[in-house]
Amino acid sequence: MLKIKDLDAYYGESIILRKICFDVKPGQVVGLVGRNGVGKTTFLKSIMGLVATPYGEISFNDKNIIKEISYKRAKMGIGYVPQGREIFPQLTVYENLILGLEVCDGKGQIDDEIFTLFPVLKDMLSRKGGDLSGGQQQQLAIARALVSKPHILILDEPTEGIQPSIIKDIGRVIKMLKEKGNMSILLVEQYLDFVLDLADYIYIMEKGEIVEKGAIDEIDKDNIKKKMAI
Repeated sequence: MLKIKDLDAYYGESIILRKICFDVKPGQVVGLVGRNGVGKTTFLKSIMGLVATPYGEISFNDKNIIKEISYKRAKMGIGYVPQGREIFPQLTVYENLILGLEVCDGKGQIDDEIFTLFPVLKDMLSRKGGDLSGGQQQQLAIARALVSKPHILILDEPTEGIQPSIIKDIGRVIKMLKEKGNMSILLVEQYLDFVLDLADYIYIMEKGEIVEKGAIDEIDKDNIKKKMAI
């Protein structure tokens, strides 16, 4: 599915990521955790082609995509929900969702499954995105990424600034997608318990490097919590 080897990433002249190796297998939920500022968001932007990555490989479905521009990566089936959601506040919920079909050249339609996953959105289709609460905007951002039926869904801090009830809803959605088994999910989070409850495999990042990794049922969770607290 997604395989990354010896990846470096830069902002200007500053190196942010060093020799990152990372795998997401088909149908797997993989967590990436670490304290603020260690490079997690830069790593996701590297996958999407939004920062300079002069060294390494990013393979998606056995194709090296490191030289592909961002929209082509999306068209290949990489769904991305950035930190901060980035919905269009002046567009309606429906218009925001329709934009998710642009990676399919505007073809297709919004599947009813979207409203099974996010029932609150069905009654808000005519409301402007900017009128939604932060939690509702997060649900809209995830739904927008899902309408194109990506092969992998990348979520950057989906629980940030969200009320507990919506966090539970987002966790429920991830579990439902995981049970279907036809989509991989890469989850970047600071809320460690959220990741431990959902992921099959986890990576820990410090200062732009992967310092530990392992299956959730085998890794030392107490050690991860210590690293997150330092």
